[in-house]
Amino acid sequence: MRRTRTEALSMPEGMHRIQITMSFPLRWVNSYILIEPDGQASIVDPGPRTAETEQEWREALANLGLTFEDIHQIVLTHHHPDHLGLSGWMQQMSGAPVLMSARSRQETDYMWGDGASIEERLPEYYLLHGMPQHKTVEIKEHMKTFISQITPLPKVTIIADGDTLRMGGKAWIAVETGGHAPGHLSFYAFESKEILCGDAVLPQISPNISLQPGSDPEPLQSYMDGLRHLSSLTVECAYPGHRNPFPRFTERTTELLAHHEERLAKLTERLQESSAHAYEICLHLFGDRLGTHQLRFAMSETLAHLQELIRRGLVSQEQQPNGIIYFSTL
Repeated sequence: MRRTRTEALSMPEGMHRIQITMSFPLRWVNSYILIEPDGQASIVDPGPRTAETEQEWREALANLGLTFEDIHQIVLTHHHPDHLGLSGWMQQMSGAPVLMSARSRQETDYMWGDGASIEERLPEYYLLHGMPQHKTVEIKEHMKTFISQITPLPKVTIIADGDTLRMGGKAWIAVETGGHAPGHLSFYAFESKEILCGDAVLPQISPNISLQPGSDPEPLQSYMDGLRHLSSLTVECAYPGHRNPFPRFTERTTELLAHHEERLAKLTERLQESSAHAYEICLHLFGDRLGTHQLRFAMSETLAHLQELIRRGLVSQEQQPNGIIYFSTL
C-alpha cells in the first residue's frame, strides 16, 4: 500500500497534518485533522478531488484509526479548488457540515455554481488587457479542468469573522481577511498562540493576489489590509496551506508587505519608460515561459498591482481604438 504523506515534524497533541496531492508547482496542499478527546475529528481544507486524493484520505483516516463517521465538521479557509475541492465528497461520505464564510460561499457560487461563466469571462478580460488570443483559448480550457476537482459542491454552513470553533480540544477564533481569496478565514487559538492560516500567509512563497472580473475590485489593498490585521495577533506557530508550519508569523507578514511594495515600485518604473498593456507588464515581471496555470496567476496578479497603483493615484488606464487597455503613469 502506498504510504500517505503525513507531517514531517512534530505537531501538537490532537492535530495532524496530511499532505494531499495537487498539481505542479505546489505538489501538495496541507490538510489538517484535529481530533477531540472523544474521538470526533475536524477536517480543515481537504484538498482537490481526484481518485488519488480520495484514496489518500481513506488511508490517512485509517492510519489514525478514524472512519468517515468520526468526522463531525469540515472547515474551509477559502473557495479555491485545492482547499474546497473534496469537501462535497467528504460531506457525502461523512454527513458532516461544511463550514465557510458567507463571502467565500458567494465566491464559490460565482466561480463554480450553476450558471457560472468564469471560463468565458476571464479569457475575455485577458484579451482586453493584451493577452494573445491563442493564450486566452488555453486559459478557457484550463479553467474547465477544475470542475471535476470541486464536484459535488457542498451544502454550506456559514461561519462569521469572530466566531469560535472547537477543534482538537482548543477554541479557534475565525479571522476573515481578503486579497488571496475574498472571505478567506484563518483560525486563531488565543491560549496556545497558534494559527491555521490557510493561504493568507505562507512561509516561503507569496500567496497569489488576483484581480478577476466580478470579484474583489481591489484585491491587493484587501490583502495588505488583511496582513496588517493578522500581524496584530501574537502567534508562536502558524499552520499554512502550503509548505511547512513555521514560527515567524509576524515577521512573515512584514516581509510580504515589503514584497508587494517592491513589486509596485518595479511596475511603476516600467510604466515610466512607456505606457503598456497588462500582458506586456506581466511578461516584464514574470517572463515568457510560464505554463497556462502560472500564466493565469501572473496575469491576474499583474492586474491586481496595476489596480493598486490606480487606487493610489499613480497610474491611469485608457482603452485604445484597437480595444486594448493601456496603462500610463500620471
